Amino acid sequence: MNTIEKTQAPIICFAHLRWDFVFQRPQHLLTRFSQSREVYYFEEPVFDEDVSASLELSQRSENLYIGVPHLPSGLNKEQVNKLLTNLLDQFFANKNFVSYAFWYYTPMALEFTSKYTPVVTVYDCMDELAAFKFAPPELKTLEQKLMQKADVVFTGGHSLYESKKNLHSNIHPFPSSIDFDHFSKARKDVSEPEDQKKIKGTKIGFFGVIDERFNIELIREMASARPDWQIVLIGPVVKIDPATLPQRENIHYLGSKSYAELPAYLSGWDIALIPFLLNESTRFISPTKTPEYLAAGIPVVSSAIRDVVKPYGVKQLVRIAGSPVDFVDKIEAELQVSPQAREAWKRETTRFLSTNSWDHTCRAMMKHVENCIKSERQISIAS
Repeated sequence: MNTIEKTQAPIICFAHLRWDFVFQRPQHLLTRFSQSREVYYFEEPVFDEDVSASLELSQRSENLYIGVPHLPSGLNKEQVNKLLTNLLDQFFANKNFVSYAFWYYTPMALEFTSKYTPVVTVYDCMDELAAFKFAPPELKTLEQKLMQKADVVFTGGHSLYESKKNLHSNIHPFPSSIDFDHFSKARKDVSEPEDQKKIKGTKIGFFGVIDERFNIELIREMASARPDWQIVLIGPVVKIDPATLPQRENIHYLGSKSYAELPAYLSGWDIALIPFLLNESTRFISPTKTPEYLAAGIPVVSSAIRDVVKPYGVKQLVRIAGSPVDFVDKIEAELQVSPQAREAWKRETTRFLSTNSWDHTCRAMMKHVENCIKSERQISIAS
């Protein structure tokens, strides 16, 4: 990783995702930011019976800290936000920050952070959270307020940028990026993990969160149409009933795997899937797994997610499919590609991904943040 420009201001991040859940955009960015400054990543609270409000702060690396608020159960929203404000007050009282930056992934955090005065406020809008299952009804209103408060806004993809570009004067698209060196390990002679190695036959794989975006019926029909294919699904099941998932001898649920383990699993796949439904929850997503699959050298067949179609489908790096029959046909076509054509495709994906890295994204984002800080200082001097 390349070191980004050093600054004294620590980043205080408020997120809706658990740090240890799935290693994705926040983890990639904030791990890199912590190379040059302190980073504090505050998760949503955990509710326990018979406990006093407290903040559990754990250190993960030299400058990276994860904060988990523990609150007593049975509180209403007003009580929760009051306790979270108190915990944050205590946190700042124990620090000697000359200045600090707020970095938001969830507008919900505005309910207990709006009184503070960071030197810069960043909203990294990685998804259209209001469209997700169980989204709080007040989320849209809070996002409007966060848009007004933020000095700079980033979006997790181009389609999301197009949707929100008129809501802020300093907004920039940063689609899913890639740690190419990590995932390209799958292109080498890597031994498959034992739980996958024992699965024999053509392997059609997916890794990621299995939730309301996941096309369950597509998997069911593909497995039925091609019982000789082995469908390998890696990742946690959330917000849906696991009992609704299809069960067949050729469907294998291997559970959650660490980020470090993923290249070894990918090394044994013949085809990688992006089997998402097309609905409001997937309208603006930019799946991080797209460039990760490609870096691993695995052919990809995806549903017509807008940020996958453009650029990956347009550049013929990924095959786009619609119905289950179409998915089967596109997978069949990929399995029949000649070794020479496959190597040419790998060279093209490598070339395309060569300008796409989390290090580059971090530097570009921080340049926008530093510009906001410089602008604020100039205004303060002038006034």
